[in-house]
Amino acid sequence: MTSTIIAPSILSADFSRLGEEIEAIDRAGADWIHLDVMDGHFVPNITFGAPVIKAVRGRSKKIFDCHLMIEPADPYLAAFADAGCDIITVHAEATKHLDRSLQAIRDLGKKAGVSLNPATPESVIEYVLDRLDLVLVMTVNPGFGGQAFISSVVDKVARLKTMIGARPIDIEIDGGVTPQTAPLVAAAGANVLVAGSAVFKGGNEQAYADNIAAIRRASDGAMRSAA
Repeated sequence: MTSTIIAPSILSADFSRLGEEIEAIDRAGADWIHLDVMDGHFVPNITFGAPVIKAVRGRSKKIFDCHLMIEPADPYLAAFADAGCDIITVHAEATKHLDRSLQAIRDLGKKAGVSLNPATPESVIEYVLDRLDLVLVMTVNPGFGGQAFISSVVDKVARLKTMIGARPIDIEIDGGVTPQTAPLVAAAGANVLVAGSAVFKGGNEQAYADNIAAIRRASDGAMRSAA
């Protein structure tokens, strides 16, 4: 049984010390670094773009997991690949040609992900499963950090797990992840957890390490019980 992958979202970091914060969560036990890119169009917030990612890429050798909450996404895929993102995830709701977008990400030499909003059925990815490395399931409505977990999405995770079958596709959860909610999605089949507020609370490296460990313990316990 492999351990849960914990991907802290830098959306909750201190942006005045972003490079140092990335180094701190790296040392604190983060497996991936999650990058929430928002455009103020697809979602009601603006965060950062490819130049910021490129500027901090050298601060960690961990996987840069880029979640594009932008519309359109296709014209910017090359820029995020060039910035050093290892996984690039687009929203099914933000592209008219999902298969083409996923092919474009793979053609750039990156792993391809698709994200689903809470109200989007898992059936929309049925015909692109063989293009995918990751499915990101939103357990809040995208656009802001610190929102409450939408528990009805847990059943969607279980259905996705069945749909994916033996394919080597990660199921990632983003939104409201805490030591209390992590076991719910882990038991349903998720193996990657994005956490922002729950990781960065406390504001120092030891707190980050404790927070990451707490989420991992809760999730791993649920994975073992479900196995």
